[in-house]
Amino acid sequence: MVESDDLRFTRMALNNGSGAIPALGFGTLIPDPVATKTATKAALEAGFRQLDASERYRNEKEVGAAIQEVFKAGKIKREEVFIATKLWNNNHRPERVKPAFEASLRRLQLDYVDLYLIHTPFAFQPGDEQDPRDANGDVIYDKGVTLLDTWRALEGLVDEGRCKAIGLSDVSLAQTKEIFEAGRIKPAVVHVESHPYLPQWDLLDYCRQNGVVLQAFAALGHSSKPNLLEDPVITAIAKRVDKTPAQVLLAWAIQRGTALLTTSKTPSRIKENFEVSALPEEAVREISEGIKSRVRFNSVVETGVPGFIPRG
Repeated sequence: MVESDDLRFTRMALNNGSGAIPALGFGTLIPDPVATKTATKAALEAGFRQLDASERYRNEKEVGAAIQEVFKAGKIKREEVFIATKLWNNNHRPERVKPAFEASLRRLQLDYVDLYLIHTPFAFQPGDEQDPRDANGDVIYDKGVTLLDTWRALEGLVDEGRCKAIGLSDVSLAQTKEIFEAGRIKPAVVHVESHPYLPQWDLLDYCRQNGVVLQAFAALGHSSKPNLLEDPVITAIAKRVDKTPAQVLLAWAIQRGTALLTTSKTPSRIKENFEVSALPEEAVREISEGIKSRVRFNSVVETGVPGFIPRG
């Protein structure tokens, strides 16, 4: 599934024949609109060729403005950049999928996206409110639609040609199997939290067996505690191979067969996160087998409420 000797430019083939996804991806979950635009431009200029967006981040407009500025400068072409965005929970009803998708395209100023993901398997009350709550402050879920119903609506977007591939996000192995087995178009990408504290080996094995790309978010731990970047196994390897702890974690993710996302607002850090080179195989094994801690940093898989996005 991996198509390059140079880790920075590794691409992973998609199972529907629509091309390949760059393993190194830049996530745009940045609350500040100005910082979003600056960071997105910096990521493209540093070499990132995969961008991950979402209607729920409320900054697709800024991501789109950054993309268009870079394209208009003439150094990077649209077809060179793999762009993904996501359907949010309040738009799971089949009749709401296409309007939500088209709204994302307008904000991003794009004619098509390379990948469209169902952001979580949880359906919220349909409407304009992204975080619908009852009088007690509890999320109002929508029991009138299934994940497969929503998936079939995404299949229609692929048929229309404005979305090259579709996938799932924040799902379990059981949910992945359900959609893979029932779907007319198979998920090309499964986007989940994954890092040495949450390696998701069973899900990764299933994805490998079925030609699905597992894309890891929070690959560096999202600055949460316990801090992955300070893990003694990671820091010892970083010192040994003369790399930063972040570069070690990103290399491990690619070398074990996953794509990944990394996010930063700082241009120097963005450049550092792109300068990834291969680790010795014994270092990859040391991380995979030597780190025993198990921590999930984002509870979105339990409720559909994203742990890294503030309510508002």
